[in-house]
Amino acid sequence: MKLLAVGLIALSTSACSFSFGLSALDDDEPKATGAIAAKAVTPLSADLDNEDWRRAKAALAVALDPQGPGTQVSWDNPDTTRKGTFTPMGAPFVKDDEICRTFSANLSGPSAASLHGMACRPSGGEWAIKEVKPHKGQAKV
Repeated sequence: MKLLAVGLIALSTSACSFSFGLSALDDDEPKATGAIAAKAVTPLSADLDNEDWRRAKAALAVALDPQGPGTQVSWDNPDTTRKGTFTPMGAPFVKDDEICRTFSANLSGPSAASLHGMACRPSGGEWAIKEVKPHKGQAKV
């Protein structure tokens, strides 16, 4: 019984302790706060935010899928009114041990653009845009 009482006292007093690392006292670094949407790091357009780019990457993966039909795939973000399409151009090919495919992209909304590029992915990996440039218009005859 004495042992049980000592155990309960130890347990109840240990719950009153508080500890934190010294790094919690370091205020040299600014803290990120707020709900401002961060701009995504994307070669398509500096105007795309993270959600735009997440939706665009999903559409790009479907459009460039070597097992897919090779047709145009659309994406949109109603919150930002940005949208676009990806159309694979030609068959997939291997370059530097990655599966690659060229594509055309059209962005509409505030960041309208017509682009041409190439994306590659390692076996089982995600597509990464390797190059992108403005689409050259057809020469006038």
